[in-house]
Amino acid sequence: MHTTESLDYLLSSGAVTWDGELRGDGLLLKLGGPIQPLVAPDAVVDLADQASIDTLYGPQVTDWTTHDLAPGRMVLAPTSEPVGLGPHVTGEIGGLSHLARVGLAVHVTSPFVLPGWSGHLTLELVNHSPATLRLHRGMPLARLLLQAHGGGHVAVAHPHYGQPDDLKSRYADEFAGLSKR
Repeated sequence: MHTTESLDYLLSSGAVTWDGELRGDGLLLKLGGPIQPLVAPDAVVDLADQASIDTLYGPQVTDWTTHDLAPGRMVLAPTSEPVGLGPHVTGEIGGLSHLARVGLAVHVTSPFVLPGWSGHLTLELVNHSPATLRLHRGMPLARLLLQAHGGGHVAVAHPHYGQPDDLKSRYADEFAGLSKR
């Protein structure tokens, strides 16, 4: 879907729920809170051990208006508004090129949002710039492009994600034992 008419239809029909702003043919994703800084642990992080993964995270920052992101550092942050996708709508997160041109990577993993998603999206912000970048709560960061399709997969509510204060990886909790098969 690449027209605002189709986007308007998805919103007006209830196939997508969104209270935020639109940008062209997508939903404008803004930086929400809290933010979850990643820190350098003293040991190797074992991706099969949730306690080891948890050593990556410093304390959540809940009361903030700006955050200085040093070169090479990463924070996790929810979008300011939740989004809901119906069973026949997928989304794809795309960063704003303005931010990429100053070295800010907005979403470094799979950009796809599955049908049935409901909640706050978590963005991974990484500073690839040689300069410290100041983030502002509420600043536009990315957009979510939508694609309507017929039938197919319906996502089940994810037990670990979708709430703005649950930002950490739960990889080992979800896939424990699978890598040892």
